[in-house]
Amino acid sequence: MAEEAGKGQTIVIKKITKVSGGHGGGAWKIAYADFVTAMMAFFLLLWLLNSVTQEQLEGISNYFAPVSASTSTSGSGDILGGKTITEEGASESSTSRDSVTVDLPPPKAGKGSADAQSEGEGSGGGDGDASAEALKEAEQEQFEKAKEELEETIEANPNMKQLKESLLIDNTPEGLRIQLVDQDGLAMFPSGGADMFLHTRRLLELVASAVLALPQKLAVSGHTDSVPFRSDNGYSNWELSSDRANSTRRVLQHFKVPEKRFSRVVGKAATEPLLPDDPTHARNRRLSIILLRGTGDANPASEANLEKDNDILPGLGDIKKRQLEEQRPPAQAVAPVQTQQPRLQLQIQTQ
Repeated sequence: MAEEAGKGQTIVIKKITKVSGGHGGGAWKIAYADFVTAMMAFFLLLWLLNSVTQEQLEGISNYFAPVSASTSTSGSGDILGGKTITEEGASESSTSRDSVTVDLPPPKAGKGSADAQSEGEGSGGGDGDASAEALKEAEQEQFEKAKEELEETIEANPNMKQLKESLLIDNTPEGLRIQLVDQDGLAMFPSGGADMFLHTRRLLELVASAVLALPQKLAVSGHTDSVPFRSDNGYSNWELSSDRANSTRRVLQHFKVPEKRFSRVVGKAATEPLLPDDPTHARNRRLSIILLRGTGDANPASEANLEKDNDILPGLGDIKKRQLEEQRPPAQAVAPVQTQQPRLQLQIQTQ
């Protein structure tokens, strides 16, 4: 009975198949990796096209263009055309042309950095920059020579040796700076006053001789120390420094310096001390006379600034120069930079 019951049952065998990688397997990862690689190659291509110049693009185009075509049945069909190099006409083919040139539009985003800089330096702007630099160097030589002559003049005069420490001359980015500073026991002005002493006028006479030999405009400024000075009517170091600067301007004009040569006359009180670590020191009380670089009607270096306009519009600097020359009277033509300045001829009046 048991055997008959067993024969009537159905046996089901269930097989489970395991798929690695989850749903769909890992094939999508390979496709995604290919996509990322293609995008990287695409952006590298865009970067390369942006980094090369027009000439380099044409060279690449010529490289991949067909150089020659040959109808011969032997040889490689290249430059030799199946001949040896010793045969006549082996280096040319009557049925081929040397190269194929394809005109491509210029790169949209720009040029290569190194090539763009070299091209900008060599495309017309180089000559203007060179001439501007030459004018600046000539102006610097003028400043150096004027400095040497001032120092030699005051050194050669026995009556001025005591004032040697009161005259400071140095080159600054703004121009040649000539300073008249107070010494301990030897001031340029009375305390709280703007009427200068006689020896200060003698120093300014020496400075005026140097200024007249150069074409630059002048910037005059007065400085005081940090000791507070205030009168009952509100007169302070600001007014005092301004009055001393104006007094200096009047004395320079007395010694034949034209009024149009003055660019600015200001009082700076104690805002720019000569000795920042000791703002109350006597040497902080001073006068500053600066011959401004690149200024002056007869200074060729001042016209070098016209070259900067070429960056905005090519040829604009030449147009401005031509218009200035047409407007300028012949008697006021720009004089060339003198390589040798005349030595200062100064007679110091003794008190």
